[in-house]
Amino acid sequence: MKIQSTLLLSALLGCSFFAQAEEIKQTLNGQTVNANLVFADGKSYGSQVALLLHGTLTHNGRSNYIDLQNNLAKQGISTLSMNLSLGLTDRHGEYDCATPHTHMHTDALVETKFWLDWLKQQGVKQVTLIGHSRGGNQIAWFANENDSPMIRNVALLAPATGEQQSAKDYQEKYGKPLAPILKKAQDLVKEGKGTEMMKDVDFIYCEKAQVSAAAFVNYYTVKPQFDTPNLLKSTKKPTLLFIASEDQYVPELATRMASVKGNKKLTVETIDGADHFFMDLANEDVAASIAKFIK
Repeated sequence: MKIQSTLLLSALLGCSFFAQAEEIKQTLNGQTVNANLVFADGKSYGSQVALLLHGTLTHNGRSNYIDLQNNLAKQGISTLSMNLSLGLTDRHGEYDCATPHTHMHTDALVETKFWLDWLKQQGVKQVTLIGHSRGGNQIAWFANENDSPMIRNVALLAPATGEQQSAKDYQEKYGKPLAPILKKAQDLVKEGKGTEMMKDVDFIYCEKAQVSAAAFVNYYTVKPQFDTPNLLKSTKKPTLLFIASEDQYVPELATRMASVKGNKKLTVETIDGADHFFMDLANEDVAASIAKFIK
């Protein structure tokens, strides 16, 4: 195991409190994966740890995730913030749209399990899963399919609803229909050519990207699991969901969650004035609510 010590960027941003992070590097399927580990004061692996997953094509070094680790540490909560590999080895920073896309939405389920198992190997007994945006959907999906006693509860920050991968959203975003591109990708997969790269394809947030047929199919073939409100109708773990009142990426979340009723394991909290990224005071509010929920 290779561990590199670094200071969280929040110290550089002028925060009055900062925690020291250790970068954990491990090998998964022949590639290096990394995560930032922050222990709250006086805590160790024997204590409960929160496992945090970032949003679409981003990374754990973004200020909102660093601040969340920092703010949770203030509340006595240790965290491991993972970086999805997105098909690359030892990935850091934002995913460059010019890089060929071979990653899949469901890769996050594999990598979440990997880091959960790693925490178990270190002696961690209980874990709170936390996910933001697309990562919120991926965490909710994982929790529904992995009813591990190690998972104590779940916190979701503005999780994706599935609209972001819909034919309607694709048409609005790129001015073209999704169906013919998806059919081409599906046909390639059926022919055993899933690794074939499709060029000049609009994909997620990237225009004219290079995307493998299998990746395109994985992200855009409609699945009920893509819709977090649908998953939360039958969540197995106590779950705290945060809605940002000024969310510009999943503005439909509040309306969609209104239809999720009767699940006593679900708590919904709206953070007034917060945008999709829960910055500054909103970030502190989220951390305080998570800590209260955990404790």
